[in-house]
Amino acid sequence: MTRSNPIADGMCALKNAGDTGKSMCIIEPASKLLGAMLRIMQDAGYISSFEFVDDGRGGQLKVLLTGKINRCGAISPRFSVQMDEMEYWEKQYLPGKNFGLLILSTSHGVISHEEARKEGIGGELLGYVY
Repeated sequence: MTRSNPIADGMCALKNAGDTGKSMCIIEPASKLLGAMLRIMQDAGYISSFEFVDDGRGGQLKVLLTGKINRCGAISPRFSVQMDEMEYWEKQYLPGKNFGLLILSTSHGVISHEEARKEGIGGELLGYVY
């Protein structure tokens, strides 16, 4: 099976595992970008931990879930977002104000939309979680 969007596949695997009540999810193939997104989700408390497992192919990410993910997904195409447009995109993807996270790729690395707002920078939308 060819995978055209590993970030979308990984976020879908997280959502499906959370919906079925599982405490662990394995995402493959692993990528550095997906690992950076998982770090943001871990910092926000949506997952408890994750680790990279080298299986000799693409690698795997083992994720321990906390059960706090209602919905998550990749944003495709990756829209460029300026700081003053952030509120528009929050309304598009998040259910309420101060609820959930948008994950962005910026010149300062992969960060949440709240951190991007503090630093006063924009970037490209990668995904969302709430």
